[in-house]
Amino acid sequence: MSQHEKDTNGSGKGGTGDHAVLLRRHGEAIALFGSRVHRVRAGQWDDPTPCAEWTVRDLVGHLTVEQLWVPRLVRDGATIEEVGDDYDGDRLGDDPAGAWDRAAVAAVAAFSEPGALDRTVHLSSGDSPAAAYCSQMTMDAVVHSWDLSRAIGTDERLPPELASAALREVEPYADELAATSMFADPVTPPPGADDLTRLLCLLGRRP
Repeated sequence: MSQHEKDTNGSGKGGTGDHAVLLRRHGEAIALFGSRVHRVRAGQWDDPTPCAEWTVRDLVGHLTVEQLWVPRLVRDGATIEEVGDDYDGDRLGDDPAGAWDRAAVAAVAAFSEPGALDRTVHLSSGDSPAAAYCSQMTMDAVVHSWDLSRAIGTDERLPPELASAALREVEPYADELAATSMFADPVTPPPGADDLTRLLCLLGRRP
């Protein structure tokens, strides 16, 4: 979820629960996406993804940049203006998986510092609890793990507890996300759909 996307989704109402659970879910979601990054084969980086106009490399680059923002916003208390264009352009270089790994480790460490989730972060939309930001980032990693899985032809099944947490996070502002160019219109899920299917359909995916 880009800084522009964060403008649309408010404070991330799902992010203010138990911090230990939130940190565990966040770490699991980041590890999940990382496991998919390391399954990308050499010839797949230019393949399309379920995200409109994004290749596999674009998708991994997007999530990598999102992780690079975390230490600056959470640990340093920086504003969007202070970070500026530091992370514009290609951040993957010749080692996309390595670039992801380094950014992911730094992001998890920043959120895991004592008291980090009690802080306030300065997003484009205004001040937000760091816990809400962490919940947003967890949801983002879960959804894009499915996108990357489909793009590279690997297992699309995701841990049910992560799917449920992501669904709870995004439901309050899903209508606002649908109004942006980043997400397709919601799809009606089949009767009896599980939380992963409901999550994906809510965000315009077709599982």
